[in-house]
Amino acid sequence: MHSRFFLGTALGLSMMAVQAFGQDAQTYIVTTNADSGAGSLRAALDAASAANTSARILVAVEGDIAIASSLTYSGTQPLDIAGNSNLIHTDLNVTLLSVPNGADLVVTNLAFRGPGGFSVENRGDLDGPAGKGIAIAVPTDRTGDVTLALTNVRVSDVAGHGVHLSDCSIADDCGNGSAAGLDITLTNVVIENVGHGRFDADGFRADERGAGSIMFRATGSDFKSAGADGVELDEGDHGDVSALISNASFIDNGNYCDPAVFGRFLPAKVEDEFKNDEMAQDAIPGPVTNAPDNRCIEREVVLYRSGFVAEYAFGIDLDDGIDLDEAGAGSIVTSMLNVIISGNRDEGVDWDEDGPGDINATFVKTEAFDNIDDGYKMSEAGTGSIFGMVDMASAVTNGGKGFVFEEENSGNVVVTVTRTRTSQNDDGDDTGLEVVQDDSGTGLLTVTDSQIADGIDAAGVIVN
Repeated sequence: MHSRFFLGTALGLSMMAVQAFGQDAQTYIVTTNADSGAGSLRAALDAASAANTSARILVAVEGDIAIASSLTYSGTQPLDIAGNSNLIHTDLNVTLLSVPNGADLVVTNLAFRGPGGFSVENRGDLDGPAGKGIAIAVPTDRTGDVTLALTNVRVSDVAGHGVHLSDCSIADDCGNGSAAGLDITLTNVVIENVGHGRFDADGFRADERGAGSIMFRATGSDFKSAGADGVELDEGDHGDVSALISNASFIDNGNYCDPAVFGRFLPAKVEDEFKNDEMAQDAIPGPVTNAPDNRCIEREVVLYRSGFVAEYAFGIDLDDGIDLDEAGAGSIVTSMLNVIISGNRDEGVDWDEDGPGDINATFVKTEAFDNIDDGYKMSEAGTGSIFGMVDMASAVTNGGKGFVFEEENSGNVVVTVTRTRTSQNDDGDDTGLEVVQDDSGTGLLTVTDSQIADGIDAAGVIVN
């Protein structure tokens, strides 16, 4: 693991916090471990919520803080919480810290732990919403950037997202968003064993649906054993997704829809294809309706114009180590340095850009191994281009391809690979490196000082 989870004193405020909150912030001191009452963390949050100024909360006590309901900061001004090696925990399926009005938030030196024990057969969303670790909701009239900075923070054992920053009007179902962007910095953060009580619950999740962008920085941080993606950044409108990630890991994520549970709910024949006029729609297996969570089983049917079935396929919905999606007029711009991506149930790294923007991806000293599907997958389906740079990286023993760079429209694909190794990636056709231009754009792949033991698949691309 790359992260070091160490907690300092309550007075150890970062320069970022001082600059963001200024000298006029109101300070509240936590002097008791009690759940409520004078001197408690809950009382400090209530007081800060009622004030019309930015606030600092300093936890001056040691030891755990057990809570019987969500802690809430309902203010709109920036809030900084500086802990003192404290664990905030609950035995209830609730969100531990809720920020419902889009305030900027800085948290240092705290851990958040839910009750744990969740799975698809012991769900946390049947009698109400699945609890999260930290949840920030952005109002639709918010402008500027919503800032979240976590340092020396651990989140574990909640049913839903570990940390959720949502610029969506319909909560977890998203909808429209504000004009604000999302600015996220994670330093020495650990998010583990979360998201096993709800479908599509990630370790860290950011949803952005307005005109803003997502800026994500993570260093010294680990994202492991999430039910869905270790990290998902979902930009569904205009705006970019930018991610700078170093000294991090994404391990064993994506198993909420456990194949050991859902395999028995699949039809005997999970895929088939037919000639025209051969198979009516009502003669093929229908949607699964009796599983512990029916959303876990995907069903795809392709029809001829006549209405007869051309083909169908069923699959179990598994998730990635890190998943970045950009669906509007924006780009995905990423840099990963010294990162481990291993044991994830779908792709290790999965970038999807569906609009006119580009994918610009750099991987240096990264390792992807033992992921169930591709180690690294970049897919650009709009008019934009893909620019990839891979140096001193590896993709080994993944269930799909090692590296995939695929441009499906009129953009170009330009990929440079140096000092990189792939081997034993088993997608059925021995492909360590796939670079494809499927349309009218141009393609260029340059490979030097590398060992691509399981082969290169290049289509529409010049290989140097």
